[in-house]
Amino acid sequence: MQACGLIVEYNPFHNGHAYHIQASREATGADCIIAVMSGSFLQRGEPAIIDKFHRTKAALSAGADLVLELPYLYAVQSSDLFAEGSVKTLNEAGVSSICFGSESGDISYFTQGYNTFKNNQASYQSALHEQLDKGESFPEASRLAYRHIGLTTDKMDLAKPNNILGFGYVKSILDNDLPIDPLTITRIKSGYHDQAITDSIASATSIREELLATNKVTEQVKRALPEETITQLLHYKQKANCWHSWESYFSLLHYRVMTMSDSELAAIHGVDEGLEYRIKKSALKAGSFHEWMHAIKTKRYTWTRLQRIFAHILTNTTKEEVNLIKGNASVPYIRLLGMTKTGQHYLNSRKKQMDVPLITTLARANVPMALKEEKASNAYYSILPADKRTEFRRQELQPPIMA
Repeated sequence: MQACGLIVEYNPFHNGHAYHIQASREATGADCIIAVMSGSFLQRGEPAIIDKFHRTKAALSAGADLVLELPYLYAVQSSDLFAEGSVKTLNEAGVSSICFGSESGDISYFTQGYNTFKNNQASYQSALHEQLDKGESFPEASRLAYRHIGLTTDKMDLAKPNNILGFGYVKSILDNDLPIDPLTITRIKSGYHDQAITDSIASATSIREELLATNKVTEQVKRALPEETITQLLHYKQKANCWHSWESYFSLLHYRVMTMSDSELAAIHGVDEGLEYRIKKSALKAGSFHEWMHAIKTKRYTWTRLQRIFAHILTNTTKEEVNLIKGNASVPYIRLLGMTKTGQHYLNSRKKQMDVPLITTLARANVPMALKEEKASNAYYSILPADKRTEFRRQELQPPIMA
């Protein structure tokens, strides 16, 4: 059986994601579609609007055959480390291809861009540090450095989020000489950061904003979602009495920061250059998460970077923990969240060839990094009433979802 890998977050799963699954299957002729998905917290540092289990059910109903969880330490990171963890997870799962959406839609731009990057790495690093020294954020400094070496073009704009991530996937595949074919399909109709729902395919950002602003699944939102996603959104809200956003974590975050010593805060991954003092000082006056973010945000410390830092504060993720995973030949384990019968058949034929443990429930996990996943889940569910927290945490101990 041939498998195609997808790198996803499904926050929430929408019609564009369903198109991605269908188009990837058609482009590769794959028998099995394997999605590696961020868990409780996402690449841009946000808590997922609903938990990973409800998102898994929506994905399986729409054509994914296996849903694997990307470990937290890889998931809540900048594009390079996020890509590395995702690609290496899919490599362990035995995919022969990875298909991603991009604004360019032509894989040759990415592979040619990789060659340009490798041939001009010293010049790129020099330009990057020059821009960082000027106070630019890392994404902006990186964009300007790419332009400096001629990598950013009209045909592959590395200021576009999907192109940035796609380039990270291609770079990880080629740097590690993995037996995976990278493919890309053109992202259609909506942009990554579009704020409004204008079509049946809309950005996840616009869908989340509408859901959180109205606190309901409006007719406008329904246009952009498969029926199963609507069912899972409503089911989660009925059980948990909320959809997750950073504002709900404000009090807990505030308590964490105000009770940490300066050295404890400075040890958190992402807290650099004395940022711990700025975080603590601004906490004294902040009345909400958004107020706090606006008080800290600078050109160098972007909203996304700060969200990741707050996720790491909430989960007590240190620089030392993240340094332990950098440069590893593989991920430490594969966590299975759900599967169809096709996925189960594929997994049965593949698992003996895996070089890392396959974890089907945290109750059977005997891998140190899996403990981090438990901490992330505990932090994620911490805003729920005690009885609900207990109920949702039990999911971590249950077998994978079968669809």
